[in-house]
Amino acid sequence: MKTINSCIYARVSTSGQQYDRQLAELREYADRMGYVVVREFSEKISGAKKVEEREALMELLSYVETHPVDKVLIYECSRLSRRAVDFLSVIETLSARKVSVYIHQNGLETLLPNGTPNPIAQLVLGILAQFNSMERSLIRSRMESGYNHYRNLGGQVGRKAGWRKTDEQMRLDYPNELKLLKKGLSLRNVQAITGTSLNTLRKLKAIIL
Repeated sequence: MKTINSCIYARVSTSGQQYDRQLAELREYADRMGYVVVREFSEKISGAKKVEEREALMELLSYVETHPVDKVLIYECSRLSRRAVDFLSVIETLSARKVSVYIHQNGLETLLPNGTPNPIAQLVLGILAQFNSMERSLIRSRMESGYNHYRNLGGQVGRKAGWRKTDEQMRLDYPNELKLLKKGLSLRNVQAITGTSLNTLRKLKAIIL
């Protein structure tokens, strides 16, 4: 009987949250199915961030390129990304390498046992991805409405004049950008890869000079 190698990916949005329950349930599922968990990837970062800004997710995608992996186990689809385009792109990338993504909350797999795309999963996950994206937009809209109401009452939203992040905070917030700059990539190239503004990249470059 063929050994099924699997990877687990877990994510929470903030440092105050924990992904222990996700990991525990996915480990239990893998054990019950007889899968071998070869690597686990976990991180604390917003699901609205681009794939390139998600270090653990990038490591996972790199890992499956060079190691035999049959399945990636996630707790639910928004753990992979709240950006519909990124979610579907990651699924497509993994499917192209014949890696099936198992979504625990929905009990769905992106590939059938013969390695072909699962049409039911494609339909359901496409809808779920759009809902997650809409939910994110709705949250942002509610926040903006709250900010506007607060401003109309005389409140001030945003950073105080003259406020700036410390060099240490910049290093914590932009680790991938710093890595690319240290490799000698131009500001424009790093912006194209990460989506970070040129002004921020100039500040980051000043830190490493």
